[in-house]
Amino acid sequence: MGAMSRAEVTHGVPDRLRGRASRLLSQLTTRSDRLINEGLARADARKWHYAVLASLQDHGPGSQAALSRRTGIYRSDMVGVIDELTERQLVERAPDPADQRRNLITISARGRRRLRRLDDVLDELHDELLAPLDQTERDQFVTLLTRLLDHHSGGPDRADGGS
Repeated sequence: MGAMSRAEVTHGVPDRLRGRASRLLSQLTTRSDRLINEGLARADARKWHYAVLASLQDHGPGSQAALSRRTGIYRSDMVGVIDELTERQLVERAPDPADQRRNLITISARGRRRLRRLDDVLDELHDELLAPLDQTERDQFVTLLTRLLDHHSGGPDRADGGS
């Protein structure tokens, strides 16, 4: 047997694949999702909890439909997320004074405290995810990802959920 090729050294992934941005992003997304989901689970939370709390804190109260648009959570799933957050007293659900047929969701004081804790958890998880990069590289990486996402999603005004 001869010397190992570069492809074999990189766990059998052909150079042709290692050089494809789409594959690299997909692989990093898989690892990132696992890291974030497991980290949030240890904190007794889910990424959708964070997305809703952050949306309410940053953009104010909203209907379930508005929260769905802001976070990217399907409307059919939003009810369950709001139920979980309401049960934990992290949000308050009340009839919208402008339209009694819909509910208005508001973050509670407990929800604001929980959001700050989840911010800390996510900061630690992001530090782990981005460990090989220095702060300048991290900032540049996020800027480039944001530019790509804005381009492919129709602009910066489109809100997506997650972490």
